[in-house]
Amino acid sequence: MLDISIVVPLYNEAESLPELEAWIERVMAANGYKYEVIFVDDGSTDMSWEVIRSLRQKNPNVRGISFRRNYGKSPALNTGFSMTRGRVVITMDADLQDSPDEIPELYRMITEDGYDLVSGWKQKRYDPLSKTIPTKLFNATARRVSGIRNLHDFNCGLKAYRAEVVKRIEVYGDMHRYIPYLAKNAGFKRIGEKVVQHQARKYGSTKFGLDRFVNGYLDLGTLWFTSRFGVKPMHFFGLMGSLMFLLGLIAAAAVGAIKLYRMTHGMSYALVTDSPYFFLSLTMMILGSQFFLAGFVGELVARNSPHRNDYEIAETINSEDE
Repeated sequence: MLDISIVVPLYNEAESLPELEAWIERVMAANGYKYEVIFVDDGSTDMSWEVIRSLRQKNPNVRGISFRRNYGKSPALNTGFSMTRGRVVITMDADLQDSPDEIPELYRMITEDGYDLVSGWKQKRYDPLSKTIPTKLFNATARRVSGIRNLHDFNCGLKAYRAEVVKRIEVYGDMHRYIPYLAKNAGFKRIGEKVVQHQARKYGSTKFGLDRFVNGYLDLGTLWFTSRFGVKPMHFFGLMGSLMFLLGLIAAAAVGAIKLYRMTHGMSYALVTDSPYFFLSLTMMILGSQFFLAGFVGELVARNSPHRNDYEIAETINSEDE
């Protein structure tokens, strides 16, 4: 078994690939690691795949995957994870902003300190303020929602994993930002952090934009909801529906009670249907009923899921085999 598998997702990074591969090779040789580098070309439109082919000819430890079109970083990582053969898996970006010199310490933290996952923290960054400020806001929210309070940089590309972790998680959509959260939900709770060096971008330009910042929050909300209510949707929809229906019923009763009070005391009164509060209460009751029915439908879907009884088993003891 190999010591280390390095997964490098990339998109239009032809200029940086030779330098990155040479840097990785120097670090691996200096530490005597048995390794492989898996470059995942995410539909690049430059010469990235041709460069990977040439690197393979010079270094048999280089492997490559080329997508027919651009799918995104998460599919690239997920595909790369499926091909890894090392006892420790390292992920890093191809833009030379992640230093391969960090790999030996990351490897030690996994193999000797017993971590399941170690995430890098670029404490000192060389990115523009338009990227660093949204990143800090995003990480503060992710810490609170995920409950992983010791991480400062969820989206750092430089991470180390025990091989079992990457084989047990599914990175889809844009969920690469939340791999520590995915690992925690899969039962891997020994998650650590290491301060790593951040290199200024040498080639090309950043692909960060406002859309990624907004999508990051939406994905975080989706992950929180599915991890908490994915197998028990009635706990959310049933509760919300019951509360809305009850509030609507109380409001409708209050409208009727006010009319009866005014009638019995000889005061002027209007029809119940003339009150806007009656229609608001009716709307609340209808929405509450729909939420409740949505919970039933969700329970039926979850009940018929082929993965409803799939559980993460860490270890078994079977006396019959002893």
